[in-house]
Amino acid sequence: MTIWNELGGLDFTVRTVDAGGVPTRALQAGSGEEAVVFLHGTSGHLEAFARNIAVHAPSYECHAIDMLGHGYTGKPDYKYEIPRYVEHLVNYLDAVGLAKVHLVGESLGGWVAAQLASEQPDRVRSLQLLAAGGTVANPEVMQRIKTSTTNAVRSDDIELTRARLRLLMHDPAHATEELVQVRHQIYHQPDFVANIHNLLSLQEMEIRQRNLLRPDRLARIEAPTLVVWGHENPFGDVPEAKKMAEDIPGARLQLFTECGHWPQHEQAALYNPLSLEFLAEASARAKSVA
Repeated sequence: MTIWNELGGLDFTVRTVDAGGVPTRALQAGSGEEAVVFLHGTSGHLEAFARNIAVHAPSYECHAIDMLGHGYTGKPDYKYEIPRYVEHLVNYLDAVGLAKVHLVGESLGGWVAAQLASEQPDRVRSLQLLAAGGTVANPEVMQRIKTSTTNAVRSDDIELTRARLRLLMHDPAHATEELVQVRHQIYHQPDFVANIHNLLSLQEMEIRQRNLLRPDRLARIEAPTLVVWGHENPFGDVPEAKKMAEDIPGARLQLFTECGHWPQHEQAALYNPLSLEFLAEASARAKSVA
């Protein structure tokens, strides 16, 4: 199954949006009174949600973006810490006229989404944290991310890109050859190669520590929150997910078996209906309060 087949029959556009001066690649599809914005993980790109957009588009205005310094989005020369990602996300929302959105964030994307929800609750309708990062600083995991990504970016050997993508999956078959080719091409853009140290700055202990989502920050999240985690997540054990859900008031936890770090991709058949149900519940709850 290719990315284009996943989007088959769906009217969508891929465009570049000026987000506060940063050209930002965005896939936009669907329509509805409410919008869902999908945010990928470290060194990722919007194709991480290829199996999810068509399912959500009939009911929601969908936006999947390449985050700051990632994919085909602009790569300014500074360290990409969480406040920078949040600023870029808000600039994107403002540029496309979205006052309040549902946020779906995987890994780094979840970290950024949770930060925004804790700081600007008026911008977030609901929050889905998919294998979200940001609550721990595990030196072994940080080094694995840093080394595997740097090796794949600085070498033309596509096997290293394939290995980096397969690292995310419980079943390596989900790292399709098309995804490997897409990521390999992104990794070998000259500006991506030149900027890799900024993109990986959160894997440096001092920088990571000052950006962590600590319990007091998670406790400030007001938006309905769904935490989704894979039992075979190579970057974080289930207790990490349980603690995250406990620290966010009223959060719901969903665990998937036979699932690594991309639950929305590996377990799309389970995740998509769960997401739609959660979004509908969050919307209904907001209307009842209003």
